[in-house]
Amino acid sequence: MRPVSHLVQLFFLINRVLTQQVYGHKKVIFTRIRTESLVRYKMNGLDLRRLDRQQDAARVGGLWRRAVSRGLQCVLGALGLVLVSLVGSAPAAAKYASIVVDADTGQVLHSTNSDTRNYPASLTKMMTLYLLFEALEKGDLTLDSRLKVSRRAAGQAPSRLGLKAGSTIAVRDVIGALVVKSANDVATVAAEAVGGTEVKFAQMMTKKARDLGMKRTTFRNASGLPNRAQLSTAHDMSVLARALLEDFPGRYQAFSEPSFAYNGRTYRTHNNLLKDGADGIKTGYTRASGFNLVTSVERDGRRLIGVVFGGKTARSRDRHMVSLLERSFKRIRTIPSTAAARPVPKPAALTRDAQVAQKQVSVIVDPSKTPASAILSEPGAWGIQVGAFAKFAQARRAADIAADKLPALNASIEIQAVNKSGRTLYRARLMGVTRGDAQSSCGALQDRGGDCALVTPEGGIRLGLRRS
Repeated sequence: MRPVSHLVQLFFLINRVLTQQVYGHKKVIFTRIRTESLVRYKMNGLDLRRLDRQQDAARVGGLWRRAVSRGLQCVLGALGLVLVSLVGSAPAAAKYASIVVDADTGQVLHSTNSDTRNYPASLTKMMTLYLLFEALEKGDLTLDSRLKVSRRAAGQAPSRLGLKAGSTIAVRDVIGALVVKSANDVATVAAEAVGGTEVKFAQMMTKKARDLGMKRTTFRNASGLPNRAQLSTAHDMSVLARALLEDFPGRYQAFSEPSFAYNGRTYRTHNNLLKDGADGIKTGYTRASGFNLVTSVERDGRRLIGVVFGGKTARSRDRHMVSLLERSFKRIRTIPSTAAARPVPKPAALTRDAQVAQKQVSVIVDPSKTPASAILSEPGAWGIQVGAFAKFAQARRAADIAADKLPALNASIEIQAVNKSGRTLYRARLMGVTRGDAQSSCGALQDRGGDCALVTPEGGIRLGLRRS
């Protein structure tokens, strides 16, 4: 309603400036303007009833010209104020964009404006979590590490957890707060812990985006709070969602949590699609972005990732996402799965770790377990993945630790080297078991705070379901 009131004021302003009032037998423009925001002009010191005197004519003429000039200036100034008000008070039009991809192959099943740059809002926290997960995998942090809350972090705009400057928060609570509460103060805490400052962390985020193949994404903060230079696309966010699923399959479970408890208070997720079969991952909203959503759904062994930018409301966005996924699932039924046969691009230059992996072969068998030949030849064998690492030695160590924790699991250790956007990752897996053994083993590892995801016979990844 505010722009309308300004237009009404402007109408009456122009009307009063241009209205002619008769004093004696001469006409002058009446320049006494009354508005709340403009200067009040008066023709003081002159008896307008004596305009027939010649000696006053020159003075009136000059005053008349000044009055007209000032009046027009007032009108133009008021018009400028109204235009600024109209632009400033109206929310930026969010650009609609959407995409649906096959999580295993990356095949695009639906796309509308998917390369249009938009404000990601709290979808930004997906990259914040990616770098936090990396720090956990490298051993720089643990889930029990306490992160300090700076004054800057405590002063972030809502949504917030309400952290106090000087206090600390555990990494496991940071993850829950970012996923469920989407807390901006916690995002800054994570950024400062990993990057030193949020500015440096944002630079790390943008570099990681390029490494993952997110070519049209730029980050300026860890939270997604409004920044004109912080932009991404629906396609890039689908790339990030796939990277989170593939690189941190055990950590990905956090995106399916419906609630988060902290300091005696329970927070509920904003992602309402978790109630309708989705298992993640993130929502986002600002006035400029509209209602954004990235979601992941698995059905009949096929997983889809959907992204919507610029929804008008949370409810309409959710309905639209469901419609896109339903249509895409119907389409994908006609497309055979290529996850198992998907070629892995060869790196341009092999790293030292890659050379070591080649010498030791990609499949490494624990002698105390079933021979590799028996397991690998068994059709329909399932397995579990306990992490994806930048170095071969890290992956081997993680697989050995998982095997030690599961002495009853009759499986082989497999280190799978894959290339993603020019970088090599090493997936630590225990393979060659039944589906039931894989599920129970994942549950056991997760109960101990470990990472785990199921590996299907086709090579796809499923979230390991927590045991009740």
